[in-house]
Amino acid sequence: MKPVIVVGFVGVTIGLVAEFQPDDSVIYVEEPDVIRKRHVRDQIEGVGFVRGLVEWEYLTPGKADEFFHAHRDLDPSAVIPAIEYATPFAARLAERYGLPGATFGAAQIMRDKALLRQVTAAAGIRNPVSVQVTSPAAVLEFMRGHKAIVLKPSNRQAAVGTQVIDDPDDIEQAWAHCTAQDEGIFVPDRPMELSMLAEEFVEGEEFSVEMLVRAGKPLWANTTGKQLVPGPLPVELAHIVPADIPSELDELLKQETARVIGAAGFRDGIVHCEWIVADGVPHLVECAGRLAGDGILDVVQLAYPVELLRCYYAVLKGEDPPSDLPARAKSGAAVRFLTIEPGVVESVTGVDEARQLDGVHLLQVTVAPGERFDGLRSSWDRAGIVMTTGDTSAEALRRAEKAVAAVHIEVR
Repeated sequence: MKPVIVVGFVGVTIGLVAEFQPDDSVIYVEEPDVIRKRHVRDQIEGVGFVRGLVEWEYLTPGKADEFFHAHRDLDPSAVIPAIEYATPFAARLAERYGLPGATFGAAQIMRDKALLRQVTAAAGIRNPVSVQVTSPAAVLEFMRGHKAIVLKPSNRQAAVGTQVIDDPDDIEQAWAHCTAQDEGIFVPDRPMELSMLAEEFVEGEEFSVEMLVRAGKPLWANTTGKQLVPGPLPVELAHIVPADIPSELDELLKQETARVIGAAGFRDGIVHCEWIVADGVPHLVECAGRLAGDGILDVVQLAYPVELLRCYYAVLKGEDPPSDLPARAKSGAAVRFLTIEPGVVESVTGVDEARQLDGVHLLQVTVAPGERFDGLRSSWDRAGIVMTTGDTSAEALRRAEKAVAAVHIEVR
C-alpha cells in the first residue's frame, strides 16, 4: 500500500484521520526541534494509521528536492500539507513525485502576503494599500497617508506579530512587539526570516472561505463568519459556520476566492481565504493553501453533511470526492475561544457544568492553576476553546457564549 506523506504534525486531527486512513498508511514529516518540543513521538505511539515519522528541516529552501532524492522509494499516494509553514515543501514534493498539489509557485505566492498582494492586485482583486517596511521610520512614512494602519509579518501565521496602529507615537513600541514574536514549541529553534508589511486599516466585517479545489476549479466552499478580540491585536475570538449573511454576499465571497485561486495558479487541495468586507466590497486579507485551523474544520464537519478532511485527502490522491457534496449546511456550528487577563491563574471552575449545556460539542481549557499567563499576543495565547451546534449559526454562537460565561478563570 502506498503511504500518504503528511507534512507538519497536527495532533487534533488524529481522530478524524483515523476514520478513513487504514493502518500503517501515513508517514509524518516534521522538524526535529518541533518533534522534540511537542513530544510528537509520544503522541503518535499506538496510533494505528501511522507508519512512521521522518525528521526533516522542511522550512529550509531546497529540502523538498533533497527529501525526494533520499526517499524516492516511498512512492507515496499523496503529499498533504497540514500546517501553514509546510505548504511550499509539500507542493514541491508533490511535484517531484508526480502527484496532485497546489504547485510550488502557488504555494510560494500564498505563503508570502506581500507577493500575494502583488499577484492578486494585478488580477484586479481588491487589496488594502500595502508596502514592505524595514524600520519604524518606514512605518511612520507610510502612516502619514492613513488614519490607521496594520503592521504585520508577510511570512508568519496565527496573527503572530500583527497589530493595528492608530497613533504614530505607538509605532516604535509596535515595531518591537511585531518583530519579537516567538512561536515556541510550534517552530524550530533556528531563526526564521522575517519580512514586515505596513497596510491601510480596512474596517468591516471579517470572513473566511474554505474552498476545496481540483485542477484549479472549485468543488465545494463554505463561508465562515469571524469575530475578533477588541483592541489593537486582531486575534480571532469566534468562528461561525455558515456565516449568517445574505446569499448575495456569500456568493460574492466565494467568487472572489475562486479569482484568487486563478490569480495564484493554485491547482489541487484546499484554500482558506480571509476577507474584510467594507462598503459591500471584499478586500483580501490573506489566503492559505491548506486546511483552516482554529477548529474551523471541525465545525464545518458539524454544520454540513460533509467529511471535508476525507475529501481533501481524496483530491490530493487524485481520487474523486463524492459527487453530491452539499451546497447548504444542515445546521449551524460555532467556535468560541476563552481569553483571560495577564497574571497567575488561581482557579478554573464551571468546566463540567459548561460541558453539559445544550449544543456543546467540545470544551477545553488550556490553562491551569499556578500557570502564569503573559497576555494575548497571537492565536497561540488563548485560554481555551468551545465548539457548539444549533439549528442555526446564530443559535450555535449563543450557545457558545453561554458556555464561555459558565467557565470562571480567576487570575491574580
